[in-house]
Amino acid sequence: MLGISFDSVEANAAFAAKNGFKFPLLCDVDREVGLAFGAASDLKARAPARISFLINEQGVISHVYDHVNPRDHAGQVLADAIGG
Repeated sequence: MLGISFDSVEANAAFAAKNGFKFPLLCDVDREVGLAFGAASDLKARAPARISFLINEQGVISHVYDHVNPRDHAGQVLADAIGG
């Protein structure tokens, strides 16, 4: 698992430490990844849309979650990943 935001390396590191994240947060300060994956509509986007992609063992996107509710999202992704 990994996350991507438009924030700087320093801001992402502080956010990850504050929230106890055990996965890397990548920085997309140029918005290139956000634009490529539909999480940003233009280069001036202030924040990315909350979108998640479940990538299978073959490297293929098997699920796209374009309306993420942080409260139940992890359980939903886990269920999809194990075939539930």
